[in-house]
Amino acid sequence: MHGGGRQLPRVRKPSASVRYHEKHNLRINALPTQVCIRQGRTATETQQRRAMTTPMNRHALLIVAAIGLACQPAVGQVARPLDPLAAKLEPTRTVVYRSVGERSLRLHLFEPDGHRPTDRRPVLLVIHGGGWTGGNPRRSYPIADRFARLGMVGASLEYRLLGSGPGTTVFDCVRDGRAAVRYLRRHAVALGIDPARIAVAGNSAGGHVAVGTALFDAVDEAADNATVACRPDALVLYYPVIDTSARGYGQQKIGDRWRALSPVDHVRPGLPPTILFHGTADTVTPYVGAMLFQTRMQTAGNHCELVSHPGGKHGYLIFDLDLFERAMERTEQFLKAQNIVELPSSTVESDPPNARQ
Repeated sequence: MHGGGRQLPRVRKPSASVRYHEKHNLRINALPTQVCIRQGRTATETQQRRAMTTPMNRHALLIVAAIGLACQPAVGQVARPLDPLAAKLEPTRTVVYRSVGERSLRLHLFEPDGHRPTDRRPVLLVIHGGGWTGGNPRRSYPIADRFARLGMVGASLEYRLLGSGPGTTVFDCVRDGRAAVRYLRRHAVALGIDPARIAVAGNSAGGHVAVGTALFDAVDEAADNATVACRPDALVLYYPVIDTSARGYGQQKIGDRWRALSPVDHVRPGLPPTILFHGTADTVTPYVGAMLFQTRMQTAGNHCELVSHPGGKHGYLIFDLDLFERAMERTEQFLKAQNIVELPSSTVESDPPNARQ
């Protein structure tokens, strides 16, 4: 209350997304059901050109354009605000990590500014989702690019999809993920990366392929070089396919051998430190599977964290920029704690209240 008893309006704390864009001189216009962000018009045209010369400001302006497009989703479709941003990003280069028949599979690399072959950078390999039948490497560009700006080499994986060729199965999706990690280790010197600091991330079915790099040793083909380890040094799983039984996801797509590719059924000691992000209302890859995976990981003596989003549906963090930003910040903290990447102390915040460790 104030003086004569008139109640002052309550001031709401800005969200993480709002704080980020205010930091980069961006103005936010709130609409009833969506948020549009545009660049402030106080700078002169010359100053705006100068602002584009720094990597961080270039990235901020890409976000401005991306969210501007995302403010007009097609009727009946859920807006995916990261897609317009992904459309404007391009990798530093691509490299062929595997050839299958006449097809060359590539890693889309995002290298930090000034990267040299003599460097020993940590790596974040990101694997897109899509139920093993859809999606493409571009979907993972925003994450790969973000971590490249933190000094890592970001890599987005191109892999075979179920039904993309004669006889292609989910086993082939997993084999490609494992082959990609082996390629990174085998060519670490040429790529300027540290073979002992390789983290693998993935969302949904991509999370399944990611965790498969550590779990599914029995799926390798005779041509795979098993002398090079494909076990990553850390795993980051966003709402992953973690249980392929009838109570989870994927049993019909995999077939009778579903148990061979069910992560919850292959937990054992000695697995990489892992963090999962999962919505409690996920009905595609049910939340109960994530809880079971964490319980079995910890029982086996492995480090496993579960960051829960109350009421979150499948893919919750890619449909909301604020939730996406929080997940990325939490990912940064996890990778720092595992000595994968070094971050300025100012970027590290306390654990969110819904993190189970």
